[in-house]
Amino acid sequence: MTTGSRQDRESAQQPQQPLQPSQPQQPPQPSQPQPQRPQRFVISFAGFNRPWAVWIAHRLEEHGHRVTLQRWDPQNSPGLTQALDDLARSGSRVLLVLSERYFSAGTHTDEEWNTALRAVTDDHPDRFAAVCLTDAPLPSAVAVLEKTDLWGLDAYEAEYRVLRRLELPTERIGTETGRRGPRFPNDPPEIWGRVPRRNPRFTGRNDVIGTLRQALAEAPPGASTVTLLGLSGVGKTQVATEYAYRFASEYDVVWWVPAEDRPTLRERLADLAPALGLPRGAGSYGEQIRAVLEALRRGAPYGRWLMVFDGCDNPDDLIDLLPAGGAGDVIITSRNREWAARHTSLVEVPLYARPESITFIRRRALRLTADEADQLAEALEDYPLALDQTAGWLADSPLPVGDYLDLLQRRMDSREAVTLSEDYPLPFPTALAILLNNVRENFPDALALLRLFVFFAPGPVPLRLLREFPADDVPEQLAGLINDQIRWNAALNKLVQFSVVRLEYSDLPVEEGGGGLETVQLHRMVHGIVRENLSEDEAEPLARAVRQVLAAADPGRPSDSRLWPRYAELVPHLTPSGVITSSNPRIQNFLLHCLRYLILAGEYRTCLRLCEETDQIWRARLGEDHPKVRELSYQYGNSLRNLGLFRRAETLTRAVADRLTGERGDQDLESLRATSAYGGVLLCIAKFEPAREIFEHCLATYRELLGEDDSITLDAQNNLAATYRLLGRYQDAYDLDLDTLRRRERVLMPLHISTLASGIACAMGLRLMGRYREAQTRQEQGVKLNTQVLGLGHPQTLRAEHNLGLCLRRSGDIPGAGLRLRTVWERATRVFGVDYPWTLMVASDYATYLREYGDIGEARRISEDVVRGYQSQLGLAHPYSIGTVGNLGLVLRAQGERAEGLSLGEQALVGMRGALGARHPWTLGCALNATGHRNITGRLEDALDLSRETLRTAERVLGPDHPMTLSAQIALAADLRSVREDTEAGKHEEAGIKGLTRTLGPQHVHTVSAKQRARPYWDFEPQP
Repeated sequence: MTTGSRQDRESAQQPQQPLQPSQPQQPPQPSQPQPQRPQRFVISFAGFNRPWAVWIAHRLEEHGHRVTLQRWDPQNSPGLTQALDDLARSGSRVLLVLSERYFSAGTHTDEEWNTALRAVTDDHPDRFAAVCLTDAPLPSAVAVLEKTDLWGLDAYEAEYRVLRRLELPTERIGTETGRRGPRFPNDPPEIWGRVPRRNPRFTGRNDVIGTLRQALAEAPPGASTVTLLGLSGVGKTQVATEYAYRFASEYDVVWWVPAEDRPTLRERLADLAPALGLPRGAGSYGEQIRAVLEALRRGAPYGRWLMVFDGCDNPDDLIDLLPAGGAGDVIITSRNREWAARHTSLVEVPLYARPESITFIRRRALRLTADEADQLAEALEDYPLALDQTAGWLADSPLPVGDYLDLLQRRMDSREAVTLSEDYPLPFPTALAILLNNVRENFPDALALLRLFVFFAPGPVPLRLLREFPADDVPEQLAGLINDQIRWNAALNKLVQFSVVRLEYSDLPVEEGGGGLETVQLHRMVHGIVRENLSEDEAEPLARAVRQVLAAADPGRPSDSRLWPRYAELVPHLTPSGVITSSNPRIQNFLLHCLRYLILAGEYRTCLRLCEETDQIWRARLGEDHPKVRELSYQYGNSLRNLGLFRRAETLTRAVADRLTGERGDQDLESLRATSAYGGVLLCIAKFEPAREIFEHCLATYRELLGEDDSITLDAQNNLAATYRLLGRYQDAYDLDLDTLRRRERVLMPLHISTLASGIACAMGLRLMGRYREAQTRQEQGVKLNTQVLGLGHPQTLRAEHNLGLCLRRSGDIPGAGLRLRTVWERATRVFGVDYPWTLMVASDYATYLREYGDIGEARRISEDVVRGYQSQLGLAHPYSIGTVGNLGLVLRAQGERAEGLSLGEQALVGMRGALGARHPWTLGCALNATGHRNITGRLEDALDLSRETLRTAERVLGPDHPMTLSAQIALAADLRSVREDTEAGKHEEAGIKGLTRTLGPQHVHTVSAKQRARPYWDFEPQP
């Protein structure tokens, strides 16, 4: 919950006309008034009902009480219960001003409201009270507030009911202390002139209205003038209308003047003369207007007035008709920024914030869910006029939002695809077209510049690119404009002046490259209308010019993370400018650089989309064997592999590798590259031995052809190390990773993305070998460096954080591990989605943590989701599917479902033996878990036999001091005790505890658990 504007939080010190009580309705007065101690109140209200809140506050203050106003805005609070509880924690009594708007300020259901109201009234009895301004149905739990109704009453009766509800004395109703306060909300201003009907669906805009209110309050003495500025259809008139209603009780006169043209403006202003009691007579409009302006200046007969001049885009039409002086306020709505030079304050009316869009859409179309409303708002970029008309159409149609958006795209200019309302009578394409026609007819340079902008993507266009326009590529119709800085600035300023575009400035210091103009913002709706109205002959030279601009801005080194912000600026404009379809080799090379950047930056979905669009065009145009098509296939395969689309990746990469190897042999550099790409996919689908053969051949050949320190050789060495790690050859993998790290630090520098990746691999190797403290130390530094270079959201940074979480758990820092793993899991889910391969890996590890140290129910839910995800993505026979089934078996055993746990544990053991053999560490881990399942279900001899076999194999494969070997020894001791072989059990237990103490330390969780004779287990951890 947020508070209102500063004025809303103050104690309502507004002047007011004396009340005229309705005597016939006067209740019996107490004969002996009792003194009442002053009390403190917080009045909570929806912005829509501010006049009532201010009036109630004033009346309570007249009775000697202290009042604070708090505008209700649950969208910005963690939840309804918390927001209401915060009101009560002020220590004051809380008076809720209820209406439909109070309950629709967010997107909460009636049931959520009922739960919250019951909770806070139980926790804070007698603290909450309510008045009600509507007879519409409200959530049923409102009954606990014992509301009193105020709608339709006069001032005297309303005050009486408020005092009675708050259990305050009523003998001084209507008494004034001399302060004039706000008018009673049911009493309109003395003069109310043609103000548009209040929009019952008006949503949000509290910040804009607060800024407007503050600007009027802080203006110099004399008439306060503020201009509401914004794009057509953004809601300027709606904000001015809502302000007039919301603050009507503070004005004697509210007069609305349509100001699109001067004759209408003058006529409407002259109409105010008789309303003010001025003689209209036979005088000219000029005389009547002068009389009106003089009356406003003198404040006679009314001192408090509000004039709204709606839709004045030409300041010269109005400037001499503005009131000069007086105690009133003036609001102008306009698209023309030139008002800033006419002694008015500017208040920007922006597009809706996304929560405002969702709330507005769901008020307009009740059938839509929050996700569907968000989809519509995203497509229309929160443009209020478009949201109103499209949501209105959807309210009366069963068509899904996605299908409707396709329809709208095809029929943008059709009235049949939108629903009009009194509040927005023009279809939004028409409203924008009128604005653009004004530009077309009066400002040809501005139109030419705007047409150039639409061959960039909607949204931010980096003006730096256009400042550096290649001289040879300037289209003829733009040559004079581009080469003349004065004309350029004048054209740009005209677009800004009429709110067609918006400028954004860098917030960086000048010494960091900021302090100047950065981008021009073009709304999607404007972009679409301008683009549609261009013929092919007009469009092609402009598109060609933008392509050349983009290619000229190519930094040229996509592997340099310092240049990624530059690439991020360029990528959105590839499709609108026609880069995808270009036959120019320079443009094609630029596209390949962008695709490589996307892979390295972790933007796999964007890369896949662009690859799919490009692949078909290039194959048809260039042929299967063209070098650029082949280069494209590498990025295409990378994106498929990273997104878990392994079968498609295998088909693509194998075809390229087979073709090149067949044509050039297996010693050719290009063949080696294609074969390596295929090997990477083989690792993902658990064909580890074929991948090992490929990478060993590639590494040996690269060393012979390029030398040991070449970056390509080091990539091959990195790939072979990853293969050894997946094969369970942890020492071999670590040795290769450490050598790769040292060479990359020397060749590529320590902060290169590949060097940082090698650091993660080394830390992972140390952890898998049981050297937990060393692994943690190395990975803590790795997290810092990856965050510094790549940022928090990069997949490699998340991979570093994930490995650190596992290191912390193995080192015994259980709280630190849990916090780190949950944070990474939530971020991976949010950034990449639940079915992204790496998200499944993190989820699996977080579930094993929860099983031991957290919520076992949540552990089961996540484990089941992971098993389903891997089986769907990789198949039942993949080691990751098998291993996570084993993890789920441990969860079931912990929940008491021993038979089911045994079944899954045995299934995992058989499956892992079949997939990787009996000597793989993952098979040994499954065997360790199976011994526990067998023991706890009474299969004691079977458990003992498997424990002996597991220990023997672990000693040979991992060595006697590896934590898994020592765990197998502790497990064997437990199985020996179960069959009363206590002497042998004691020997194994003693040796195992000594080994754990020597390796991990006496206080490590594994050591302590062994001393307490807790059965050891093994968690399967999918590897990247």
